[in-house]
Amino acid sequence: MSGPGSYVDALDGSLDGRGLRVALLCTRFHGEITETLLERCLATLADHGVQDDAAEVVRVPGAWELPQAAARIASLDRHDVIVAIGCVIRGDTPHFDYVAGEATRGLGEVARDYDRPVIFGVLTTDTEAQAWERAREDGQDKGRELGLAALEMSLLYRRLA
Repeated sequence: MSGPGSYVDALDGSLDGRGLRVALLCTRFHGEITETLLERCLATLADHGVQDDAAEVVRVPGAWELPQAAARIASLDRHDVIVAIGCVIRGDTPHFDYVAGEATRGLGEVARDYDRPVIFGVLTTDTEAQAWERAREDGQDKGRELGLAALEMSLLYRRLA
């Protein structure tokens, strides 16, 4: 179940992921939450025909490292799409603003520099409870949304090639 205004209910036609190669970058920081997002994303990709061996999972320490890893993965030119999965929860210091802002900026830069879809799956929440509500399958199921966005954007890039 996605949140109000989600694109998932408006998807047109079939999303056939056969033949797509996906890189999934997943942070270890807030690992239980990010692993839940990753599992749901992988299940969605598999449900749409992406083969297990075509989905490469790469773990990184935290959201700050996502853009670095995404740039390296993109430079290898082995994947149709990169999915960046992370979680930054606001604390008592401005650390949240720096990490979330740089993850956002950096991943956008990778998408533009490498002409490849980069799916932004970094939860930015005020509390851990909010992050879990977004991650859980019986919540907003953002992992599923990430998988669908990866499929849709990969297929769009193929059509426009």
